[in-house]
Amino acid sequence: MSPAVVWAQQTQAPTALTDAAQKAVSNNPEVQARLHAFNAAREEIDVARGGYFPRVDLTAGVGRERLREPGFDSQSFTRRGASINLNQMLWDGLATRNEVRRLGHAKLTRYYELLDASENAALEASRAYYDVLRYRQLVALAEENYVQHRSVFEQIQRKVQAGAGRRVDFEQASGRLALAESNLLTETANLHDVSARYQRIVGETPPGSLPPAGMFKDVPAQANELQRVGQAKNPAIAAAIENIRAAQADADGRKAPFQPKVDFRLRQDWDKNRDGISGTRNDGVAEVVLNYNLFNGGSDVARTRQFAERLNNAKDLRDKACRDVRQTVAIAYNDTRKLSEQLNYLDQHQTSIEKARDAYRKQFDIGQRTLLDLLDTENELFQAKRAYVNGEHDLGIAYVRTKAGVGDLLATLGLTRLDTGNQPELQNWEAGSDAPERCPPEAPAPVITNKAALNSRAAGLVPVVEPSAVAPAASVASAPGPDAGVVQAVRDWASAWSSKNFDAYSAFYAPGFQTGKMSKQAWIAQRRARVTKPGDISVQVEDIRALTKGADRAVTTFRQTYRSANFSDTSAKSLEWIKVNGRWLIERESNR
Repeated sequence: MSPAVVWAQQTQAPTALTDAAQKAVSNNPEVQARLHAFNAAREEIDVARGGYFPRVDLTAGVGRERLREPGFDSQSFTRRGASINLNQMLWDGLATRNEVRRLGHAKLTRYYELLDASENAALEASRAYYDVLRYRQLVALAEENYVQHRSVFEQIQRKVQAGAGRRVDFEQASGRLALAESNLLTETANLHDVSARYQRIVGETPPGSLPPAGMFKDVPAQANELQRVGQAKNPAIAAAIENIRAAQADADGRKAPFQPKVDFRLRQDWDKNRDGISGTRNDGVAEVVLNYNLFNGGSDVARTRQFAERLNNAKDLRDKACRDVRQTVAIAYNDTRKLSEQLNYLDQHQTSIEKARDAYRKQFDIGQRTLLDLLDTENELFQAKRAYVNGEHDLGIAYVRTKAGVGDLLATLGLTRLDTGNQPELQNWEAGSDAPERCPPEAPAPVITNKAALNSRAAGLVPVVEPSAVAPAASVASAPGPDAGVVQAVRDWASAWSSKNFDAYSAFYAPGFQTGKMSKQAWIAQRRARVTKPGDISVQVEDIRALTKGADRAVTTFRQTYRSANFSDTSAKSLEWIKVNGRWLIERESNR
């Protein structure tokens, strides 16, 4: 079936995508240039076909003539004359016939180049459509990612301002927020770029709302079958085949100089006062003229060899076009299979990470997860969603590339072809003996991973855990429990904070308490402002665990719940204690 017939077939396709592709095909400058080249080639055939018809020339003149001859007096007279000539080619060694053949195939070459340019324009319009959809979704994901990071940043900032958070957590949240802002700027810039590309291809800016493009999954199940379809229908290969036929006709035309040229000539002359003889003269001639070149320095022989090489060049270009199409179709088809399977894993990935993120956020709120854990899983979720969106649109583009590779995208989209007039020679067009010679329709074998073997290798890496032998019972001295004094000190410290008694609160800190980068005076001023802030303050400590390190050192960990008029927070906290003169004092504190 010829590409012209395939193109005219109408299939179901998304309306918005069809409209965009139709505008691209109708208004694309490259497609229009190919259309004008086709029209020029069509008219050029009539130029060559004129060689079959007679040529008629009329010549007429009038002028003053002065004649001087030996033995005669010079004379001046007015001379008038007219001549009509007819020249009809009878035989030219088939030069005209081969030129008409060459230009006929050149016209078909331009026609298939027009089809190829239209397929490419529709492909680029479809790709631009998918890309605008893609980056609009990616901008939405980047906005949501920014909102989530901004929320965490605000939460950590309030903790730090209330004295319940670490400065390092604030810096980390600030850095991740800046990265989220950078990602948002990148995605908006990418959306602008693909919108500009859409405008260049389609001829107008993308509308504010683009419906999903859908996917065209009706492709052959076998890669080799798809290759055969591509070689039979792709217009680039058809153009290369017609170029061979044009080159063959051109080479045949170079044989004409080796044969005589025969013309029929008819001439009628009318002269008055010719050669100084008064009166009117009529002269009529009808003749058959043979012109046979016997030698011209070997130019014709060399030209024959030249055009034979041009024919070989055209055949090489045909095979190259075929190999290019074979590669394009093989890669596009493999992408449809790979991405279809990959999307399942990408969807599973984003779903699992989203569940993990939600769980991490709840655990972070009660102090069971660090800020780094939360930020890492937030970023991983963002990347997982981006990967799924990219995979989804890459799959749509892969199907479009496959359709374009076999020359079937215009038919799939149901586009109206440009007006090329009636071309009856296309109805039964086929490659025949001019089909590609060094390009078998065979796709590379797909690379299939042996999952069972990989799972077996993974199982072999898992260490074998031997059941532990039951040890005989032995009398073991019971370990001392947590120091009740340091546990009570934690409760008293929280009580002093809740009662806003700064003197009692500050008395719990050892003289050598480490204030970090702040000076002792600045730390005291900051803590005084936080402890004595207006309004009620409630500090509750739960799940207190104490670990003694000798007689005078201990570490306590607990969950701290802080509430005030404008802020509330739950976090995990750790206090390191030292016993001074029988009293437990805080030497270091940290929020985990």
